[in-house]
Amino acid sequence: MNLSITHLLKQICIGLVTTTMLATAMNATTSPLTLWYDQPAESWMKEALPIGNGPMGAMLFGGTDIERIQFNEISLWSGDRMPKKSKLLGDTQQEEEQNLGSHQAFGDIFIRLGHDQTQVSNYRRQLDIDSATHTVEYDYEGIHYTQTAFASHPARVIVVHLTADKPASYTGRIWLTDMHNAQIKLKNHRFSAVGAIGNGFEYESQLQVLNQGGELKRGKAENSWKSPMAPLGLEFKKCDSVTLVLGAGTNFEQDFSKQWLGEHPHVRVTQQVDSASAQSVDTLLAAHVEDYQSLFRRFSVNLGKTAPDLLAKNTAERLEAYTLDKTSDPELEALFCQFGRYLLISCSRPCALPANLQGVWNHSNLPVWAGDYHSNINLEMNYWPVETANIAECHVPFIDYVDSIREVSAEFTKLHYGDVRGWTVRTMNNACGISFWKWNGPGSAWYAQHLWEHYAFGRDKEYLRNKAYPIMKEICHFWEDHLKRRPDGTLVTPDGWSPEQYKYEPEEGVTYDQEIIYDLFNNTVEAADELGDDQEFRDHIAAMRDDLLKPAIGRWGQLKEWEIDKDDPEDKHRHVSHLFALYPGRQISTALTPDLAEAARVSLNARGDESTGWSRAWKINFWARLGDGDRAHKLLRSLINLVSETKTIYGKSGGGVYSNLFCSHPPFQIDGNLGATAGYCEMLVQSHANQIQLLPALPEAWSTGSVKGLRARGGFEVDMTWHEGKLVSATIHSKSGLPCKVVYRDKTWTSDTETGIAYQLNQSLHLER
Repeated sequence: MNLSITHLLKQICIGLVTTTMLATAMNATTSPLTLWYDQPAESWMKEALPIGNGPMGAMLFGGTDIERIQFNEISLWSGDRMPKKSKLLGDTQQEEEQNLGSHQAFGDIFIRLGHDQTQVSNYRRQLDIDSATHTVEYDYEGIHYTQTAFASHPARVIVVHLTADKPASYTGRIWLTDMHNAQIKLKNHRFSAVGAIGNGFEYESQLQVLNQGGELKRGKAENSWKSPMAPLGLEFKKCDSVTLVLGAGTNFEQDFSKQWLGEHPHVRVTQQVDSASAQSVDTLLAAHVEDYQSLFRRFSVNLGKTAPDLLAKNTAERLEAYTLDKTSDPELEALFCQFGRYLLISCSRPCALPANLQGVWNHSNLPVWAGDYHSNINLEMNYWPVETANIAECHVPFIDYVDSIREVSAEFTKLHYGDVRGWTVRTMNNACGISFWKWNGPGSAWYAQHLWEHYAFGRDKEYLRNKAYPIMKEICHFWEDHLKRRPDGTLVTPDGWSPEQYKYEPEEGVTYDQEIIYDLFNNTVEAADELGDDQEFRDHIAAMRDDLLKPAIGRWGQLKEWEIDKDDPEDKHRHVSHLFALYPGRQISTALTPDLAEAARVSLNARGDESTGWSRAWKINFWARLGDGDRAHKLLRSLINLVSETKTIYGKSGGGVYSNLFCSHPPFQIDGNLGATAGYCEMLVQSHANQIQLLPALPEAWSTGSVKGLRARGGFEVDMTWHEGKLVSATIHSKSGLPCKVVYRDKTWTSDTETGIAYQLNQSLHLER
């Protein structure tokens, strides 16, 4: 294996980054898409930096004495796999309480380098989100050391490569640990941990250690720093470079009919580690960067220039200045937008489970809220930016997850709701569709919105026919059977709630329920129109949609949260569930329903801006839909707010970000990061009612800028520049060949389009030829 760092860096240069960019990186200056720090991380949550390839993720600390690399795999779950048998009470069945379990931490790699941090100089730890590479560089006793790490999706492994500018510079020790106390074995310089977690899930990790120069030899076990057990070690001595190749997996298979169990992961993990270990680091890195950038570089955003003195600061210092000094830092804001895309690409790839509450990054076997799939906004929020921000492939794991839990969810639904077709879910859900805590009646209907949106942007009719529409239709069946028809013909949910307002009992016609069911029915009608061959059902659902109880305005001008006008104007609850119809729904808009839009504004003002991280992200999107870019930007600033402490979820320190840009609920929840990225897109382009609206909520702070690759419904992409708050030009790329209508302020461009053709418009929306 060629382990030359020179070759590695040259390979990055060839067709991937320019020589100038490489020189810049080596001189420790900062590119716009880099997080960097001048000391190692101490806190997993606040300071360590994430890499991931979809199913696997790792957090890197950048230690010089002992480096810690904590890793995860998305399918390692405790708890029940299959529904427990229901209890028989006479002639009826009763639901059995299920053990949800939680997402589990996998293990750690430790590397004893022995470089005293107090004696280290020129230290730099960085995450380049343009190439998805993590780098640590420093000088120690006259030697320049470099650690490069990346999580390769093509190779399905994590690679850590240690090099120095002098030969024979590396002497130390490596060991692997396991979070479930599996026995660690070492053979032929490969560690392995094979275990099971008591619910049928089996797992395995393998760590291959490779060296150039020097020697590797088995070391004695020792009690070591932050290790859950006395580890078996591998010593490296006077090596020019050391490379680690990590693979991990479970026997989880996304198939309810197989009880979620597939083959033991040993063969698969062994093949992945063998294959990667046989390739040069150059080759692995080049394939990784090419694969990653094929997604990441579809979209770019420029929101203005940051002052040079701020650019010279590390990321933690910039956050502090942005938070405490209220400095303007548009490049930090653009970085935060792109960081959300980086996270989603890194934790949500096809053929794996979707991103959970923490994406794929988790260091606890008892994570907060189980690290679950939370159905009453959080899982959905994770995927809000996936279509608009041009990484539609990352939507597939969520769609496949919804498809996979249909049967198990139907079993639970019948136990709770009786003789109904279709299915829905409780609020908390695990990888196997085991559902726990409060029933969230419209939860599956909210999931179905994502099935429709993937079509609305991508226009893949075979996907709509074969996957999305059948699921949407069966969720409609649930509401056909469960909705209550009043004497006046109005349809209402009989047992709704408004997440997560605990003080109210279930009641009829709750706004949250009604709006999401309307969204489901409306999307299903449009889907049927697209397919053109289910007219009777289409007309039936359209009629039910029209009979639904609709959103209404209350006594103090608010959008009512309940049918009964009992909203408390002093209620500051972080959930604003009754505004679903404003975002991500489309039932309420300033253009078509101005009175309801104004009532939504009243409700938002009453709830206030202070809240947890993901709630602020939701409010950014609300204000963008209302066309108030400055209010949306104010909320964005309050979200990109450096949090120094972690308190309870109701503590005042919540609702910001840590120095590694992870969103604080608190503690860390990834939905705030991803929901915020969606908010940027919504401020710049909106696409509803068969039109594309340019700069609908541009804040004054972004008076000059540009965006490329922002997707719009109907199969279009938008490139756009603006100056002093006014549109300069826009290019509409037609991916579908559908007719297009573009709106900017009082100007409109309407035209038929051809697939593959770009249409260049000037500031007056006149076509430039």
